[in-house]
Amino acid sequence: MRKILTPLAYGCVKKLGTDSRACIQGLYFSVAYGTALQSVPNFFFTVRYARGSVLALLAMCLLASCGGTKQTSAKKYLVAFSQCNNAEPYRAAQNALMTKLFGEQPDVELVIADAQQDNSKQVAQIEAFIRQKPDLLIVAPNERAPLTEVMGRAYRSGIPVICLERDILQPNYTTYIKADNHKIGEMAGNFIVDYLKKKNGSPRGNIVELRGLLGVEGEINRYAGAHEVFSKYPGIKVVHEAVADWIQAKAKDRMTEALRAQPKIDVVYAHNDPMAVGAYLAARELGREKEMIFVGIDGLSGPGGGIEKVHDGVLAATFVYPLCVDKAVEIGTRILHDPNFKPEKTYTMESRLVTP
Repeated sequence: MRKILTPLAYGCVKKLGTDSRACIQGLYFSVAYGTALQSVPNFFFTVRYARGSVLALLAMCLLASCGGTKQTSAKKYLVAFSQCNNAEPYRAAQNALMTKLFGEQPDVELVIADAQQDNSKQVAQIEAFIRQKPDLLIVAPNERAPLTEVMGRAYRSGIPVICLERDILQPNYTTYIKADNHKIGEMAGNFIVDYLKKKNGSPRGNIVELRGLLGVEGEINRYAGAHEVFSKYPGIKVVHEAVADWIQAKAKDRMTEALRAQPKIDVVYAHNDPMAVGAYLAARELGREKEMIFVGIDGLSGPGGGIEKVHDGVLAATFVYPLCVDKAVEIGTRILHDPNFKPEKTYTMESRLVTP
């Protein structure tokens, strides 16, 4: 069996300075014509193996540029986002905006995990992220207590952690980006008081309140802020409270129960817009939607969002609860690229009232 030398391939592999075009030409020449050149020792291969090896040698030439030029690739940053529940429109909007903003950065890979409003699932997902050692971990906690410990483990392991919009029991994070839910609750309470004064001539009337997932910071403070206002007016009564976990379908069922139990309702105060819309749909089915107004929180823009529902006359008001994502991406990007950057422990975003 005849041994055939490929001298240009030899030079490429040994990085003797031959350019990639000459390298490829040499490989082609050697294989095509089987020229026997014995002048360079120890780099022979047979015709039998030439055709099977040429692709690998071509790849070697291309990767090495046949001239010894080192190829360096830019660092790719892994950002992991643990989302508490993709099913809520507010959460879907967060995911979409985060995907868009990080997608504009070619050196960032974003991975989103959906906990489906399940604490144990979210803990397990964060544990998996810890093992992957991302460059940045962003968490929107489902509930405060169950997520505190695992976020602490991530933080103590050296992973920068952004707590997004919902808090935990201990500051186990690099930074916390939020809006002021207590202030939003107060704003909602004052709006409702003003409405009842106009409707009934004095601050009196009956309220149905639909609460979010119990134990979550947003639910706690949207409730507390509004009730601090209501407590100043003995004529204002919360005649029915129900927990609907932020979900429109659950709110519709709970509101149907309230309508059957309460002959007079002036206001429905829901802790988010989907629950307010669910309450409206229940009242409309029973022909009572014009007896009361519906107030929500989130104020999402776009089709089906709270702002559109206000303009359509479904909601009397909503309060914009910022997604907090743009700030998270801004701070997260600085954390990734500037090792000397020290973010503030808390950033608070502003809300606003939206009426027709």
